[in-house]
Amino acid sequence: MRGKTGHWEQRHFQALGTAGVLIAVAFVACEGGEGPDRTAATARVLAGRPLSSVVAFAFTDDAGTGATDLAHYVRMRVDQVARGTLPKGVEFPLANTSTDSVRAIAGLSPNVVVSWLDPLTFDRSPAAPRFGVNDDYIAVFGDHWNDVPGDPPQWHGSSTSAWMWVNHESVSNEPPTSTTAPTGQHLTLAKYLAAEKVLTNDVTSNRWPPEALATYVREHKRQVGGSWFHVVQDPASGAWRVDRSAGAVRYDATSKTLARITGLTPLEVDHDDEGHALPPGVVSGIMSDCSGGQTPWGTVITAEENVQDFHGDMEVFWTGEQKLVRGAGADPGGPITFDPAPSPTSWFGMSPDVKSRHAKDLYGYLVEIDPGKAPDEYEGKNAPGVGHKKLGAMGRARWENTTFVVDADWKLLPNEPIVLYAGEDRRSGRVYKFVSKNVYEPGMTRAEIRALLDAGKVYAAHFAGLDNTTGVTMLATGEAPTEEQPGIGQWIELGTASTAIAPNADALGEPGKTVGDALSDMDYNGLGGFSSDDDVRRVLFTASAKVGIMELNRPEDVEYNPRDPSGTPRIYVSFTNHGHKTQLDQAGRLIDPAVHEQAAVARPDKIGNVFAMQEANPKSPAASTTFTFFRVWAGKNATGPYDASNPDNILIDRAGGVWFGTDGNFTTNERADAVYFLDLDRAHAAGAPGIVSPTFGKAFRIAALPSDAEATGPALAADMRTLFVSVQHPGEHAPSLWPHGTP
Repeated sequence: MRGKTGHWEQRHFQALGTAGVLIAVAFVACEGGEGPDRTAATARVLAGRPLSSVVAFAFTDDAGTGATDLAHYVRMRVDQVARGTLPKGVEFPLANTSTDSVRAIAGLSPNVVVSWLDPLTFDRSPAAPRFGVNDDYIAVFGDHWNDVPGDPPQWHGSSTSAWMWVNHESVSNEPPTSTTAPTGQHLTLAKYLAAEKVLTNDVTSNRWPPEALATYVREHKRQVGGSWFHVVQDPASGAWRVDRSAGAVRYDATSKTLARITGLTPLEVDHDDEGHALPPGVVSGIMSDCSGGQTPWGTVITAEENVQDFHGDMEVFWTGEQKLVRGAGADPGGPITFDPAPSPTSWFGMSPDVKSRHAKDLYGYLVEIDPGKAPDEYEGKNAPGVGHKKLGAMGRARWENTTFVVDADWKLLPNEPIVLYAGEDRRSGRVYKFVSKNVYEPGMTRAEIRALLDAGKVYAAHFAGLDNTTGVTMLATGEAPTEEQPGIGQWIELGTASTAIAPNADALGEPGKTVGDALSDMDYNGLGGFSSDDDVRRVLFTASAKVGIMELNRPEDVEYNPRDPSGTPRIYVSFTNHGHKTQLDQAGRLIDPAVHEQAAVARPDKIGNVFAMQEANPKSPAASTTFTFFRVWAGKNATGPYDASNPDNILIDRAGGVWFGTDGNFTTNERADAVYFLDLDRAHAAGAPGIVSPTFGKAFRIAALPSDAEATGPALAADMRTLFVSVQHPGEHAPSLWPHGTP
């Protein structure tokens, strides 16, 4: 997720080397601490270079409030602000400034848990598992969370020792080519590999021999994917550390990590990095892992987002301005066709070693990782329901995340289909819902539950009545929808047998045209037709455009809240920004590429918003065909105490509180990106009946990150006394020394 510039192909910055950092914030005394063991050469390479990290913020001082956890403490402070009783001298929310350090409200103490290239075990060899680059999504599994059968990992288990999953998205800046030297993070990686004697060429040279390039691509693949490792909290200081004796596992983009695609047949049989054919449907590696989701049965969904940069784009039919590209495979008059061959100009496709190249359509999925299992144990390799798989039934997209419908105890709804939501993080991307074909029944085995994700229906959220020129306001009112005057949207099933009416049918002069007929039509809406449901799922962005699904402003996160303050479950969506042109007009008709530059209007939303969606049937979201939607928070191009822009990851706490991080506030407002608590309590303790709290709808800054680092992956420990945050790409645009010497 990269809110500053949008799509990954636009993110290659000539800047200082940067990488994400995972941070946990806890109520504890601030402590620094020495880094993990490194060779002297490696230490010299990494000294002074900004490194992505995970930070823990520990809650150790309730300041006499009596708060039992961080979420409780924050709510009490918000209530004091609402009543005008905040004690003198207490800074709340955190000041809206920017430093090259992490900062937090009083009562929280941060420490760096782990940074890019830190060893995760006591093995210091180059082949040993090391923490990856630009960390993003975090999932926390407290030790012994599953001691009671049926308990979900959310809010169960130990709060002082846990297993942690962290995504690794990409290496920033420019990789080396045969005629150019690497820059930024790629230069950091190249120098590290030279220090470890993995590379023997001059890595600062503009001439890279083929064998060095092939080695570099192989090592580049190892930096992305995900890390599974154990962390413990020091009872004396409250600081969190990696337990390097526990047996960490790295999952990456090499063929050492394998996953099986279910629910969709890929176009080609894949091979491993030695060139040997893999079993049909088995894929080599995961990559571009952005956000994700923690399943109620104890696995992790990691979302493959901007995979087009790694092996090439399957949907080459669109420019960065959403203009249809003629002659690229989607022209009307015939079936939509695909070229799955890896692009020779992509990051991995450029390798001189052709065995390192893989088909485009094998990536861009929600991937269910069976954490702790061997990286090469794809689902079904040794036993049904065990191992890793890509959810082909949900389709391909630039997935950012996923979230499940659960009850107030974070358990699946009994005797209902599994329902998950996910957003496609690209300009004009949509929000989707998957409804499993079969229902979940209490007493099912873990394997039986996992199998439910292999078949079902995919629905696109059509935000009817939204102004296509803004993506924020309603066409009828010129204002953003509110809870009192919400928009009403429809869930449109995408499939060749769908009987839903295409949203653009009337505008195209074909009233009553079903989505199924529209998708199969070789000329409908100026696009070719789909030959199968597999093809529809391969390119959800194109399928949604064909039937006129309303475009959205980069849905970066979608989170289901079973304990919403309103009393009714809601889905929260962070729309980070758009600022570019659209595919369609207001009625859902494709804008003719011949006049696209003149006819398409650039959306003005560069600061973002948070919306809520509420199913028409909240007791059975699987059965809902409509939903309401409204804005709950508006980004601002301002620097007041409650101002921020470009919302990103959303966190729902155990009590139903809504938190979010930002990505791009540093660029928009020249203030640090941060993690915020969103006040959705209309009447605080001091509020009179019928009087809306003065803090309702305001975002309270809780923890801020260094430089221009993106605040990603916020997650809470089981007792909500530690907040973990990823510090992603610090120093990408501004000089940074993070995390050296801070906190």
